[in-house]
Amino acid sequence: IGPTPSSTRFPYTALFRSLVSNTSLIMGVAGATSDTTLVMLSGTAGLLAGAFSMAAGEYVSVRSQRDLYEHQIAQERAELEHYPEEEAEELALIYSARGLPMDQARKMTAALFKNPEQALRCLALEELGVNPDELGSPWAAAASSFLSFAVGAALPLAPFAAGAGQASLAWAALVSALGLFMVGAAVSLFSGKSALGGGLRMLAIGTAAGVSTYLLGSWLG
Repeated sequence: IGPTPSSTRFPYTALFRSLVSNTSLIMGVAGATSDTTLVMLSGTAGLLAGAFSMAAGEYVSVRSQRDLYEHQIAQERAELEHYPEEEAEELALIYSARGLPMDQARKMTAALFKNPEQALRCLALEELGVNPDELGSPWAAAASSFLSFAVGAALPLAPFAAGAGQASLAWAALVSALGLFMVGAAVSLFSGKSALGGGLRMLAIGTAAGVSTYLLGSWLG
């Protein structure tokens, strides 16, 4: 029980976003110019901007969530200090509602309340649905998002960085397609669905975005 910060989840979303966004950016610029240096510069800027944006957003999200939970836990601590008997009875009622005989529930809470920290932890878990030991680290969440986005965004950029020349765009499209299919397949496997179907769905979405921005870049010139 408790919050599930983004840092504790496998970052499929960040990988998918970074793959689609940076591939689309690279395709759009490549559609407007054949200058591979300019395309690589644009892709690098997209990687850094996206990674820092994801990290900043994740930090703020987890920090705000943590502040809220810490405030609620502090309120529970104050109530436990001032009204220990009422809090014990409240916890006993919760256990009783779950099927435990009232006498046994009261004995259990009486034993728990001999240790104030243990009592606070139980109250936070039962009343708030929060584990005080697992509130999540904003910095860890930010670092995870930054790295996840950077890895995904680097895939379409790799052929340009490797100096593949005029073939860079084709290689970037191929690498991105493989990456999208693998992410989609992995997500489907974890959800118990068809890996092939999930991979093809992600590939179709990414392809539509990449082709659209390439055509738009070609049209704008």
